[in-house]
Amino acid sequence: MPQFPSTTSASDIWSLQDQYRAEAGDNWPVLPPVLVDFLIAAGGGGGGIGGGGGAGGLLIGSNLELLASVTYPVTVGAGGPPAYAGGVGVNSNCNGSNSAFNIYTTTGGGSGATIFTGNGGGPVAANGTSYRGSNGGSGGGSGGNSDVGGSVVSGGSGVPSQGNAGGTCSGFGGSPAGGGGGAGAAGGNAGSNSPGAGGAGLASSITGTSLTYAGGGGGGSYNVGQAGGGAGGGGQGGSISASATSGTANTGGGGGGGGGTSTNGGTGGSGVVIISAPRAASSTTGSPTVTTSGGRTIYRFTASGSITF
Repeated sequence: MPQFPSTTSASDIWSLQDQYRAEAGDNWPVLPPVLVDFLIAAGGGGGGIGGGGGAGGLLIGSNLELLASVTYPVTVGAGGPPAYAGGVGVNSNCNGSNSAFNIYTTTGGGSGATIFTGNGGGPVAANGTSYRGSNGGSGGGSGGNSDVGGSVVSGGSGVPSQGNAGGTCSGFGGSPAGGGGGAGAAGGNAGSNSPGAGGAGLASSITGTSLTYAGGGGGGSYNVGQAGGGAGGGGQGGSISASATSGTANTGGGGGGGGGTSTNGGTGGSGVVIISAPRAASSTTGSPTVTTSGGRTIYRFTASGSITF
């Protein structure tokens, strides 16, 4: 029979737990698996030189089986930097970073277009990518060839089941740019006198309260106004006199597009991973916020970590 140490402080005196464990021997019961609900949002894309950043990819699911005593890593993606800030281009990849949990990975949002032509000037680039918004969980908005008579350029594409495409630029003067795509809708297309709004995100009540995640960043323009971000943390686009706003932290919202080369774009909002379980976890890392609702325990990760049931 397997030997077990006494859990009491007195020598040779067993507690009831000691006796049960000794009698159970190799038939010690195994905890059953736990079925969890989850929400995974990747980091939003940075705002471009006009085009709004696409939202981070979003997945919402239920009844995912997790084995007891197995440690599951959690990855929370960062938002992408703006394509234009402080008068200089940032880097050639302004997409958001991926988030992950268990077998699922969501793709970081695509940045708004990082090259721009406005009002007769030459192209201005952030390490020279394109007039088109980048592909991502949701695609970035186009900020393309916006001189009078310029061509309309499509936005970046989104990942199916995670997001939607960014909006097109207008091809007109004043550089109206497209909005970034959101988890619930594509980014708005720019008109001749208005940039496109960010695409709406999706609502979830996994925390016990209905909140919206993964909205696209609004498009900016040089001198014809700015567009709002999509519901779910999308940043507002910029204009000649106002910098864009960043996506809201821990929503996966895209950053607003800048006002051409006049004002900065916004940073993409960081991602989040939320796990709702019918019983408490045995351990976590990464310092998730723990709440309860409807008899369930909810773990909200805003930084990478792990969870074990």
